[in-house]
Amino acid sequence: MSIINALFFGLVHGLTEILPVSGSGHISVLSKLFGISYSDSGFALFSVLLHFCTLVSVIVVYWTDIVSIVRSVLAVFGAAPRPADKSAYIPSARLFLMLFVAAVPLFFILAVKKYVDQLYTNTIFVGICLVLNGALLFISDRFTEGNKTGNNMSVLDAILIGIGQCVAVIPGISRTGVTVTTGLATGLKRDFAFKFSFLLSIPALFGANLLNLIAAMKEPVDWHSFPAYLLGMVVALLSGIGALSFFKRRVLKSRLSGAAYYCWVVGALSIILTMIF
Repeated sequence: MSIINALFFGLVHGLTEILPVSGSGHISVLSKLFGISYSDSGFALFSVLLHFCTLVSVIVVYWTDIVSIVRSVLAVFGAAPRPADKSAYIPSARLFLMLFVAAVPLFFILAVKKYVDQLYTNTIFVGICLVLNGALLFISDRFTEGNKTGNNMSVLDAILIGIGQCVAVIPGISRTGVTVTTGLATGLKRDFAFKFSFLLSIPALFGANLLNLIAAMKEPVDWHSFPAYLLGMVVALLSGIGALSFFKRRVLKSRLSGAAYYCWVVGALSIILTMIF
């Protein structure tokens, strides 16, 4: 892979994995346009490395929340000093419980993972899913903002969001979009729905990266392209942090209809271009 291609893929991945427009869908379509196959030497590994950068981006931006959750869980189990005021650690510990419950449905994906992976090469299917993802984002703007946070969301709310995350393994469906939309539908506050979505992505990305890395290492690695991969990773990391920081500051205060229109255009183009070429 050339350095230009690696930089381009890194930028696109970093932005689209964070923004609710489906990073997997974009990589699938672009790899088709660039004539790159997931079976090509090294590309599967490069894809895993880019997903790893997304994971690091989320950890960097939400580092304070992650530290608070870890300290609170340790305090609950007596492995760390327990503040006299329960309000100092119980909310974060409860948030961890909700995240754990929401992550459980992902284990059921293991049974169908090999079938889902085959969908990445079908860009007509991916284009249709991008159109559906746009519809999902459009609908999310129609929900009235609720008042639930980690303090009062229910186990059922967490399970529903977790099921939504399972649906997002389909290429063309945004993990951010579907989990945020599900969260809003269950009555979560808008800012908390986004926060919960990205914190939930940490175990999802870690598990997926681990499985995909094991599979990728079984294939030949194009070590000559590794410097290009590293540059692509740097771009993916920086663009991911930038996109997520932008999300926290600006997008949370606005609607997602713009992203919906974008998905409709990209999805339609994917279908048309695939049929032509």
